[in-house]
Amino acid sequence: MVDNASNPPGEDVEDLKAADAQDLHKAVREEGEEELDRPVSSLFFSGLAAGMAIASSLIAEGALHHALPDTPWRTIIVSLGYPIGFLVVILGRMQLFTESTITAMLPLVTKPSGWALRRTLRLWSVVLGANLIGTALAGGMIAAGLLGGSELRTAMIEVSMAITELSPGATFVNAVPAGFMIAILAWSLPNAREQSFLVIVAITYVVAIAAFSHSIVGSVEAWLLVFSGKVGVVEALGGLMVPAILGNLLGGAGLFALLAHAQVRGEMDGQGEN
Repeated sequence: MVDNASNPPGEDVEDLKAADAQDLHKAVREEGEEELDRPVSSLFFSGLAAGMAIASSLIAEGALHHALPDTPWRTIIVSLGYPIGFLVVILGRMQLFTESTITAMLPLVTKPSGWALRRTLRLWSVVLGANLIGTALAGGMIAAGLLGGSELRTAMIEVSMAITELSPGATFVNAVPAGFMIAILAWSLPNAREQSFLVIVAITYVVAIAAFSHSIVGSVEAWLLVFSGKVGVVEALGGLMVPAILGNLLGGAGLFALLAHAQVRGEMDGQGEN
C-alpha cells in the first residue's frame, strides 16, 4: 500500500494532468535554446550519428519487403519498418534536422534577435550537413554490401525507387505535410511521457503509409540509388533531396512552429513574456 500522507494536497491530480499548450511551448522552446547553445562539434557528431542511424528505417523496410509476397497490402506492412529509425534517433537523443525545425524556431519567434537568427541558421546548417553525410555513409555501405546481403540490398533499392516517381515540385509539396507531422511529433513528446514509443511509432507510420517525403530518410534512399547506379548525383541532390528539405522546412518551421507559437502568444504577452 502506497502512503500518500506526505504528498501535498492536489499533487497526484496535477501529475495526472496533461501539459497545456503554454507548458508545451515552454518545454520545446527550452529544448531549442539548449540546442542553440551546443558547440558545433557536438551538433555535428550528433547529427552524423542520426544520419547513419535513420538508415535503420530503410533496412527494416527492406527486410519486410523481401519477406512478404507482392500483394496489394505489402506496403502497409512494409511501412511498419519506417518508425524504427526514428525510435533509435529520438529516444537516443540524436540531432535530426526535421525535429529542429520547430525546436530551434520557437526561441527565434519568441524573442527575435540577430543572435537567435544566426544561431538557428547555424544549427540547421550543421545538423543538416551532418545528417546528409551520415545518410551518404549509410547509403554507400548498403550499396557496397556492408549492411546486409544482396537480397536485402535489392529489396532496399526496390523500396527506394518509389521516391523517383515524383517530380521535384511534387516532392516539395509532398514534403510539407511530412515536416508538419514531424514537428507535431517534437511538440507532442514532452506530453507523451511513458507513451513516447507509441507516439513516435504512430506519427511516423502515418508519414510512411501516406508516402510523404521525409528529407533525411529520403536522402538515405537517394544516396543508395546513387551508389547503386540508379540515379545521378545531380538528380539525387536537385530532384530528390533539396525539394524534400525545403518542403520539410516549410511544413515544420514555416507552418507548425508559427502556429504553435501563435496559439500561446497572447497568453505569454499577458504574463509579460515576449
